[in-house]
Amino acid sequence: MEAVIEREAVEREAVRTDWTREEIAALFDLPFDDLMFRAQTVHRAHHAAGEVQLCTLLSIKTGGCPEDCGYCSQSKSADSGVKATKLMDPRAVLQMAAQAKDSGSQRFCMGAAWRNPKDRDMPAIVEMVKGVRQMGMETCMTLGMLTPKQAGMLADAGLDYYNHNIDTSPERYESVITTRTFGERLETLEHVREAGINVCCGGIVGMGETRADRVGFVHALATLPRHPESVPVNALVPVKGTVLGDMLADTPLAKIDDIEFVRTVAVARITMPLSMMRLSAGRESMSEATQALCFMAGANSIFTGDKLLTTGNRGDSADAALMAKLGLRPMTADEPMRVGA
Repeated sequence: MEAVIEREAVEREAVRTDWTREEIAALFDLPFDDLMFRAQTVHRAHHAAGEVQLCTLLSIKTGGCPEDCGYCSQSKSADSGVKATKLMDPRAVLQMAAQAKDSGSQRFCMGAAWRNPKDRDMPAIVEMVKGVRQMGMETCMTLGMLTPKQAGMLADAGLDYYNHNIDTSPERYESVITTRTFGERLETLEHVREAGINVCCGGIVGMGETRADRVGFVHALATLPRHPESVPVNALVPVKGTVLGDMLADTPLAKIDDIEFVRTVAVARITMPLSMMRLSAGRESMSEATQALCFMAGANSIFTGDKLLTTGNRGDSADAALMAKLGLRPMTADEPMRVGA
């Protein structure tokens, strides 16, 4: 009887967008084993057990961004040593996409360090999207803020996903970024949705925030009119020369507690049952045990390769060895939210 009640509770939560902060805080406060059991129960009700989506991320335009995001080494205001580059030639991007496909990636994500793309850049961006799609891979772009017209152009090109993170809680946001408002983040998400493109939206933990901020971060995502199809959960990589990197260097706040990070993944899984939960930046410094707990908590997507935009990543061989050790296999089917749509 208890199993039946639990499954009915899982089904009722499948499409909830009315979560309260009190409910989310109560999930964070659960005993760890209870939280993990509930997250895994929700996960298995909607996703294939033991499957992890492999994605590759490429910086197609690096550095020189006018935004002042405190965590970002690509900001013009950061003294991180990152050199500004021009937008890559589409042919070079497609060559990298082909290599990613050969390595088993299902999705190819392309990121440009812009506040927003210029209209003159859109033809090359469209060419990249169409080329990657023709290879049979899913496509994702992160280019900053979009106008409705630009979102429409990306949709016409066949873009599958657009990434635009909210980064942190609404209350914490202004202490991390001042050149763009939280509301402007949401406006771009609306343009993406209206164009018919799937949303990839998450954020970063370990920026010196409180648990209340992590509650607010999950709440902001879980109460969107439609949950993001993909939710990247990043652990801050403190880069020297960035505001947060310098502020948190050599302090206890520089790295979020592993168990608290896993709790964040688990709560996100419970509140957004159908979303792909991506274990993103910061994985390079995580132990295998912490990553295994994240997968148990409902993470089912990772970035492969040696680099994430400008920071390091574990690399294909290390990921393959870990997946083999844990008995995980690459995902090949469509994501639950896309199947449902």
